[in-house]
Amino acid sequence: MEITLAQAYAGAKTNIRVPSSVECGDCSGIGSKGGVQPDTCPACNGHGSVRAQQGFFTIERTCPTCQGQGKVIKEACPKCQGTGRTRQEKTLAVTIPPGVEEGTRIRLSGEGEAGIHGAAAGDLYIFISVSNHRIFNREGPNIYCKVPIPITIAALGGHIEVPTVDGARARITIPAGTQSGHQFRLKAKGMSVLRSRERGDMFVQANVETPVNLSKRQKELLREFDGEAGAAKNNPESEGFFTKVKDLWEDLKD
Repeated sequence: MEITLAQAYAGAKTNIRVPSSVECGDCSGIGSKGGVQPDTCPACNGHGSVRAQQGFFTIERTCPTCQGQGKVIKEACPKCQGTGRTRQEKTLAVTIPPGVEEGTRIRLSGEGEAGIHGAAAGDLYIFISVSNHRIFNREGPNIYCKVPIPITIAALGGHIEVPTVDGARARITIPAGTQSGHQFRLKAKGMSVLRSRERGDMFVQANVETPVNLSKRQKELLREFDGEAGAAKNNPESEGFFTKVKDLWEDLKD
């Protein structure tokens, strides 16, 4: 069953339709016409197995007449051909608990295939698949999100609002000089944890956005800023990187 990330966070209740073998209504799962009780197998006297002597050894094997059932049906049910089961599509209610992950298995007891000749039904197992989200990435209980930040807010500082997995919003303070790739941690804003009241964390990664489609005046202001800026003071990472590159070239010359 494929569910959304929001359903995995909050849990959900839904109905599914599944094809399955169910107990034959005409024979009540017995397999004989009219639901008549089968007779004891004359070959094994109801034991389901027969013995054969081979020299000094006695070999026990499944009775070939009743196939180990111990009983035989004189006249098979025409609806189920003596199996006691028929194919049918049924609707089942499924409760998805909060915090399920990819591959989580949900068990519905007694909702599997009906047993042969009135035996107990098996169980139905549903494997959960969580669809990809447009904004969030999930790793265990934690949520990761990349948010573009204007270069002015990254340089001067400010505030932004980001969506959270529970449908609310969270306000983040961006300190002046924030670099692209910096992560902000929002404690207990991540996914629900299965069978627990705890929540994971949310990590917001800042992606500083370079402005495009600049006007003539904007370009002039940037050139003015570039002319007044000191490389080591305003761009310490760039200055440090190119210093290392210069040292590398000097080493290669030597």
